[in-house]
Amino acid sequence: MRILHTSDWHLGRTFHGCDLLADQERVLSHLADLVAEHSVDVVVVSGDVFDRALPNAETVRLYDRALARIRAAGAQIVLTSGNHDSAARLGVLAGFAAAGGLHLHTDVESCATPTIIPDEHGDVAFYGLPYLEPDTARLPLRAPAGCGHAGVLGAAMDGVRRDLAARPRGTRSVVLSHAFVLPAAGKESDADTSASERSLSAGGVQTAPTPLFDGVDYVALGHLHGCQQPDPTRPWLRYAGSPLAYSFSEVRQRKSVLLADLDAGGLAAVRRIELPVPRRLAVLTGQLEDLLTQQEYADREGDYLQVVLTDRVRPLDPMRRLHARFPYAVAVEWRPIGGRPVERLDPTRRSRDADDLSTAEAFVEWVRNSRPSRFERDLLTAAFVATRVTEAAG
Repeated sequence: MRILHTSDWHLGRTFHGCDLLADQERVLSHLADLVAEHSVDVVVVSGDVFDRALPNAETVRLYDRALARIRAAGAQIVLTSGNHDSAARLGVLAGFAAAGGLHLHTDVESCATPTIIPDEHGDVAFYGLPYLEPDTARLPLRAPAGCGHAGVLGAAMDGVRRDLAARPRGTRSVVLSHAFVLPAAGKESDADTSASERSLSAGGVQTAPTPLFDGVDYVALGHLHGCQQPDPTRPWLRYAGSPLAYSFSEVRQRKSVLLADLDAGGLAAVRRIELPVPRRLAVLTGQLEDLLTQQEYADREGDYLQVVLTDRVRPLDPMRRLHARFPYAVAVEWRPIGGRPVERLDPTRRSRDADDLSTAEAFVEWVRNSRPSRFERDLLTAAFVATRVTEAAG
């Protein structure tokens, strides 16, 4: 059996205010092409199908078209919910959808109830673990109070292993789980994380150790947006990552899906396939005039850009000027060459004895990294005089 592993579609998400639906449709259409090209039997989607619990109508229609294309290409679909999804809404009509080849696993109570899909070697059991919020998942999973993410995931996997042990010998297993998984001694900093991933924790530990998933043939993980193997000693645990970049922290990630092959003995191979990039991301650093005129930046004119300006004086209206050459510049930051002596310039750090004019001058310098001109200083002086006259007359 050949399985295509994907996750974290985040349908309906925007990128710094830019609509991504067209980009998302292009990439998801490519998934259907991969299904046909590589004779994929099952596509697994490990959570965060939507970016929000209440997606708009256009986003839901895209979801419908994407699933229809995958089914038409010949694959069945096993899908579970993530922390961005509404599990109840995503799982509605699950019984009817299964008849059409779409198997929805969004119910905590059904973590140990698999979808069985046979191949020439026998049955493959697909267990879908939706995102498990510890406070709400603890009771149905019979996990102890205060157990956290590791506790509820451990309880869910205990149920999976019990169910698997009761099935015919030779039944292979695939688990879908939306979770932040690390080796037992790992740290969060060891993972390839990004700014677009919403924390799974509300004040507690959000990670779970990889040994929780022992005893199955393949674990299709979701939540982290970079394709990665969290534990080198457990090659059956994989993150496919998101199909698109959703923050500039992902600028170096190559988006992909994973093809996992199961033979009679279990996992035979895992192969990574990179996805097309509808619009690249880049971070440009330099002075505004150089960015607007130099030829070396010509190949970035169609990219989503984060621009870091190094001009000594803050440029006026930089985003409007950047858009004349870079229409997809979406974020701009000013970091003047040599930095700024923040402690000296920040007006919030000045003495309470400083007069109004010197405070205003310091604020101007703090904002734009240059002192007010003589004309500007005269304007500020006149403004304060006028203010005092008004207050005295009132």
